[in-house]
Amino acid sequence: MEPVRRKALVDAALRVIGDHGSLAVTMSDIARQAGVSPALAHHYFGSKEQLLIETIRSLLRQLRRDTVAALKAARTPRERLSAVMRVNFHADQFAPDTIAAWLAFYAEAQRSEETRRFLVIYASRLRSNLLADLKALLPADAAERIAEGAAAMIDGLYIRQSLKSAPIGIEASIALTEDYLNALLAAASPSPREHRGRSPQTIQGQMT
Repeated sequence: MEPVRRKALVDAALRVIGDHGSLAVTMSDIARQAGVSPALAHHYFGSKEQLLIETIRSLLRQLRRDTVAALKAARTPRERLSAVMRVNFHADQFAPDTIAAWLAFYAEAQRSEETRRFLVIYASRLRSNLLADLKALLPADAAERIAEGAAAMIDGLYIRQSLKSAPIGIEASIALTEDYLNALLAAASPSPREHRGRSPQTIQGQMT
């Protein structure tokens, strides 16, 4: 039963953090949501801080699993870029409780070095996934610039979604990021005129 109860407590922590909109929750709040005693919650995690760290680990593991699966299903660099962006707006990741939890962890990162380290891992993975396929389509400097912009747009849409008075839906968020990416890819890609008179080796060198 231990893995089942540990997962129940992590899921409960996510819901309670989402309801409160911050990490200012107690182990009793989380245990009550999970339907277990506070003593049992302490037995499995030792402290609220350790349970919260496991909660952010769980979010990152799920996001990584979803990303790996989406990338395996994509066939081209452009499809892989779309897959990465769509995963970040998946229904599970874009759920109100999950968004509220992510924002609470970002606030906590200003005080907790361990929380900050996990968020840096998330940001690095997102940038790396975008950059890998952008470099297959564009020169390195353009690829890096667009990767930074796309990652910032994804994070910004998360923040906008947290404003319950003006939420942006999943498909609308995906469409915005796709429009952004399409526009910059078109602007940064070498035009057919630039290719005239150049050897295939020269063109290939610019695109890698």
